[in-house]
This record gives sequence, structure tokens and C-alpha cells, in this order.
Amino acid sequence: MRKEGAAGLTIDALAKLAGISKGGVQYSFASKDELVRALIERWTSQFDELLGDMDGVSPADLVRHYLKVMRSSQATMNAKMAGLMIAYIQNPQNITETRQWYRSMFERLGGGSHEAQAARVALLAAEGLFLLRIAGIDEGGEWSAFLDDVESVFERVL
Repeated sequence: MRKEGAAGLTIDALAKLAGISKGGVQYSFASKDELVRALIERWTSQFDELLGDMDGVSPADLVRHYLKVMRSSQATMNAKMAGLMIAYIQNPQNITETRQWYRSMFERLGGGSHEAQAARVALLAAEGLFLLRIAGIDEGGEWSAFLDDVESVFERVL
């Protein structure tokens, strides 16, 4: 997937990723975009479930938990999911939903306090790592060490 990008996402490849037959994919989903969307929604729903209800927690605690969930969920991230994410964000409707999700995260981290600023910077750094991982930075397993750096600096800044 990383070599071919979104073009490498064939119905056959997506069927293998989903663990169903190519015919099953074509029967269940009207298009490749629908299947990609369903797989991404499943993954993001699982992530949001792990994140849980964080209403009312401090920005620092929200980001601490976010980094913990990110670390645990990234254990399952692989080149196939990276390819799906690339395909997903190429659809204008999907990018709108992604923007809305990030806006809601930043609203929860709002304010001008030192803690809120540090939390926003840590979230941006973690999400930057996520995007770099999609681009293939993690071939040597460095991603986890970089996330350790984000957490360490975040705690020192607080």
C-alpha cells in the first residue's frame, strides 16, 4: 500500500483486508469508497470508544489519555490501514468529517492557559507522528520512541 498509495487499494485488496470474499465486498458495498469509509469508521469508532467520555476533564488529562489510547491503538496500525487512510482523506465528504472531529478536539482543549497550550501542542505533535507513520516513517519501529518524546516534553512543560 505504501508503494502504490491509494491506487493500490483494489476491491480484491480491500476484501482481503476485511477478511471477506471479493464477491461479498461487491454485494455489500456499492463502491470501493463505501468500503473504505466503513473500515475507517469502524477503526475510528473503536478509537473513540477507547477514548471514552472525556467531558469535564482538564486539557492535560485529556491529552494524557489521548496519547495512551493512541499508543495502544497504533499497535494495530499497519501499511494496510495507512493506505485506507490515504484513500479516505481523498474524498471531500470524509475530509469534512475529519476536520469536524479535529475541531471538536481543539474545542475541548480551548483556552489560553499554559496547560491548554501545552495540551494543544502535544496533540499536534502526536497527530503529526500519526501522519508521518502513514507516510512510512516507522519502518525501524521509531514511532513509539518519538511518542515517548512527545509525552516526556509534554509532562516537563506542564
